Amino acid sequence: MKRFIIFILASCFILPAFATNESELIKKNTIQNRIDKIGARLLNANKIDKRVVFVYDDKLKSNYLNDTKTLTKRQVIVYKDSYQFVANEDELAGYLAREIAQAARSYDGLGDGWLSSVKIKAAPKKFEIVFDKLAVDYMVKAGYNPLGLITYINKACPQARQDTVSSHNLTSKRLAYIYERIYTQYPSFIVNNSYLENETYQNFLLTSQENRKLLKEKINNSQLKKDLKYEEIFLSFSNTFIY
Repeated sequence: MKRFIIFILASCFILPAFATNESELIKKNTIQNRIDKIGARLLNANKIDKRVVFVYDDKLKSNYLNDTKTLTKRQVIVYKDSYQFVANEDELAGYLAREIAQAARSYDGLGDGWLSSVKIKAAPKKFEIVFDKLAVDYMVKAGYNPLGLITYINKACPQARQDTVSSHNLTSKRLAYIYERIYTQYPSFIVNNSYLENETYQNFLLTSQENRKLLKEKINNSQLKKDLKYEEIFLSFSNTFIY
């Protein structure tokens, strides 16, 4: 009788815990399989013949120190706090595509890519824009809608006060360059816009009016080769109020 009571008590505590752990493992494996499938599609469609692996991490939080593994190990890590903003395959493809761009570039150049990695670390703002633009190209080639990159970043990346003394660009500036890439290179996604009813995309349109106005003026004046300096006026104005 005593053994039976102990068995019942143990079942009440151990079995639910085991079921919870198994459920979490199944959920994690489902996410990992989704990431692997989209990641492989991006690699294959863009003929990237360098090894890049993908890992879903539901323990660590994303930060720029953790992200160095993309350069050193060619390992794209999708953190739980980043994945939570993913609403569809386009958005996940956008996240993976820009990390793939970074990992692929780390193979180029001297020292099995060592020099390229050093350059990326030395000029993070420059390469942040480069990888965003490459991500758009990768997504289109793999059959994904690049507007998903805009909606993902709009949700997941906060807006700093300035980027003058930062190693990263303002999120709004990144979004402006991504939109310009899509508008000028892949206009069909803008014309036949399946994201027009998307609330996050509508918010992007609302908050990007000035930058899109600059782009429109550039196109209307046939200055397609001109590099726009998005938010330069805003930054020069805001910098006068440093105290």
